[in-house]
Amino acid sequence: MGRGILAVLSENGGFLRDFMPTSTQQNTLRFEVNDAGIATLWLDGGERPVVVLDRTLIQRLNTTLDSIEQRDDIKGLVLRSDCERVFIAGADLAEIDSLDDPALHAYLAFGTTVFGRISALTFPTVACLNGATLGGGLEVAMHCDGVIAAKTTSRGKPYPIGLPEAGLGICPGWGGSQMLPARIDPTTAMKATATGTPFMVTDLPEGLVDVLVETPNDLQEIAEVWLSNHGSTQPTPKAICPSEYDKYSVALETAKNETELTEAAQGVFQAVETGIREGWAAAVAIEQCELVRLRNTPPAREKLEAFLSKG
Repeated sequence: MGRGILAVLSENGGFLRDFMPTSTQQNTLRFEVNDAGIATLWLDGGERPVVVLDRTLIQRLNTTLDSIEQRDDIKGLVLRSDCERVFIAGADLAEIDSLDDPALHAYLAFGTTVFGRISALTFPTVACLNGATLGGGLEVAMHCDGVIAAKTTSRGKPYPIGLPEAGLGICPGWGGSQMLPARIDPTTAMKATATGTPFMVTDLPEGLVDVLVETPNDLQEIAEVWLSNHGSTQPTPKAICPSEYDKYSVALETAKNETELTEAAQGVFQAVETGIREGWAAAVAIEQCELVRLRNTPPAREKLEAFLSKG
């Protein structure tokens, strides 16, 4: 099993090897709907010890969303993890590293389509974080209308939340550079993304989560209350918007001035600048082009090969 992005912080995780479904992967994730019409969808790691974004999980999520969209009794969705240590640990770097450039572009596009279905649902959605939420895991959570987090895992330990990709010489690929600045102070978000520095749940910037609860045992109840109070949804994830050009432009210049301009940081800033000028779709396209480009650069090759050799 390849070591993944969470291993930056001494865990296992993963990206996709492939992006297209096969007939053996057309199974759904577990979800249940209560009497109030609240659906709870449980992410699981399959045979892995933690939940990671691999081909099977993304396809199973896609198939499960088919089932959810076909029902007319659902009024809200809670996205949860059945792993005690993580929400989503990231993506399998060994798998993503095995893809050639066209296959990686296709894989990223498939993920974009699937995660975009969450934000396009006609009812409110909320992600419940019960453990490490990194890279694509945070991007999935931010596609939801709300984010609720427990202060510790079920084992009483604090955990990281963030976008650590730049620490390995690459960058986010599913809109992280666009969504994080819209949730927290934009300069803080841009600097954290450009350096690959996650936040600890014990010291989160304002806005990263909508509600912070004491333990994972409190997540479900608070999530259902949150959904009952939020009946409207957004057609796209909350993200950098060109209508706020001045706000984000100032933040970008500040972040550039306060950050070492590594190749990964420059890729992140290019995506941010594109979002400021042209909006979500163009920015995500740049993110993905930069991720594909960056993983072939000498700094990323050195970091990725050293990292993967530990697996």
